[in-house]
Amino acid sequence: MGYILNKDTFSKALEKLKDEYIIYAPVLYEKGANFSGMDLVRYGIVNAAEEIVFDKKSANSYKEALHAPSQTLFYFTEDEVQEAKTGAKKTLVFLRSCDIHGLKRLDDVMIKNGEPDYFYERMRKNIRFALMPCKSAFENCFCVDMKTNQIEDYDFSVEKDGDEYKINCRAEDMSKIFAGGAGGKETKVTVPFVSETQTRVNIPAALAGAPASALAALPLWDEYDGRCINCGRCTFGCPSCSCWTMQDMFYTDNGSAGERRRVWASCMVDGYSDVAGGGSYRKKNGERMRFKVLHKIYDHQKRFGYPMCTGCGRCDDVCPEYISFSNAINKLSAALAQSDKGGL
Repeated sequence: MGYILNKDTFSKALEKLKDEYIIYAPVLYEKGANFSGMDLVRYGIVNAAEEIVFDKKSANSYKEALHAPSQTLFYFTEDEVQEAKTGAKKTLVFLRSCDIHGLKRLDDVMIKNGEPDYFYERMRKNIRFALMPCKSAFENCFCVDMKTNQIEDYDFSVEKDGDEYKINCRAEDMSKIFAGGAGGKETKVTVPFVSETQTRVNIPAALAGAPASALAALPLWDEYDGRCINCGRCTFGCPSCSCWTMQDMFYTDNGSAGERRRVWASCMVDGYSDVAGGGSYRKKNGERMRFKVLHKIYDHQKRFGYPMCTGCGRCDDVCPEYISFSNAINKLSAALAQSDKGGL
């Protein structure tokens, strides 16, 4: 069902939604960027309609609302263990098509990859999504080539057009809020989507049948030894990355009371692949870049039938060394094309 709302009626709808949900959306933080005096758009809790930023891409992804950077799993003492509780309210997240596809990738890893992750699944059941459709692509986006520019799986969409908010609602309980409580005007609403991007990538069909060992041996990975600085920003901002590590926080000197936390980690950060005895699976930055690229467009494709990368371009946006993930994909494609049998 479609509705047209003005600023006041859309604000009323948000107020009704806030009774049941914590609302996350892209928010402008003035002078909040890493560079002095620059503004930053990133996800945060929304209290009013005018806080939602529709015309700019967020620097981070929505996943902080679902898979928190630091999450307490349980508390412990010498005598007992108590599971950390979730909030009383559910969560509503405003996000773009590529990010909803990113959620599908997170579900693959956290729920469908063997035994479901209990803490992720618990949060997943209490979260709903509002689509923010893109009329045109942002810088560094390549969602069309990754086939993530369109999505059907959302509760309602919101397109800001001047002073109007165009709503396409798929959830019956949400429709009651927009039509009844907010007094929205019922009409037909067509959801726009991106049809072309300035940044293009090519994942060759030959990649699927290529041996992983031969792909890993390609010399193109060596250039990243001297470029990457192991900051991990590319993966922390990625909507489909889900790696984490464990930390125990002790409240007492004897370690008899404390909490266990799950904290974001990254395959691009020094020490992540270290193992007992002082060994490490990936010591050089080029090896880490190789792992990340092939995991995104090769490993996940083989297991689930589509790439892990959604083409949001955030990794290109945030890299302090201007390393382009889309360019890395195209370099791999060119290396495959140079050989008689797909490069290997």
